[in-house]
Amino acid sequence: MNQAIETVDQGNRVQDTKERILDAAERLFAENGFATTSLRQITAEAQVNLAAVNYHFQNKESLIRAVLHRRIGPINQRRFDLMDALEFAAGESGPMVLEDVLRAFLLPVLEARTSCPEMRHWPRLLGRLYTELHGSLMELFQREMAPAAQRFTAAINRAEPTLSPEGLAWGLHFGIGSMAHFLAAGELLKFISRGIVDPDDHMEALKHLVAYMAGGLRALRTENKEAAQ
Repeated sequence: MNQAIETVDQGNRVQDTKERILDAAERLFAENGFATTSLRQITAEAQVNLAAVNYHFQNKESLIRAVLHRRIGPINQRRFDLMDALEFAAGESGPMVLEDVLRAFLLPVLEARTSCPEMRHWPRLLGRLYTELHGSLMELFQREMAPAAQRFTAAINRAEPTLSPEGLAWGLHFGIGSMAHFLAAGELLKFISRGIVDPDDHMEALKHLVAYMAGGLRALRTENKEAAQ
């Protein structure tokens, strides 16, 4: 009996150590960037030794992957649940509405930003991610986002079948950039609006982001038609 209790306690301590490392890494990556944050800084923040980081994550790249997966994984799962509902309602070959698809893509990110205290570093982390997205970090991000990118690209094509692959790529690139900018620079929105707009109102933000992305994608569709004439 005592041995079983000791085993549980040991397992809890190991998990606690792992979570402390992840929390520390996330905060430091958000504040200082992925490239400039060292493992030594992370171990000092988490109050663990380097051996603990090596035991749980092997190296810095694996630690970054774990930090991203811990946040992006649940967001993508929520996205897929929303898409399942949309596809069920539309049927196997029925039309889909672009705004509904974009809402399914954006809502989980905004929900996480406001409803989970442990996600408080997520907006700045996402901003860092997009500004440092090259090399190995790009590979890690692509690995995390590949399933969502494939599914939502197909859904947008279903909603807007006349949109060219190039137009879709430009539209998503600019739209995702708008989302990341909103998450990382909410205080700027307060300044621009002179305090009229509340960047913490995620449902209001969702409404405007969906309208902005849908309008941009449809404008690119119109551009395609004009170029073909």
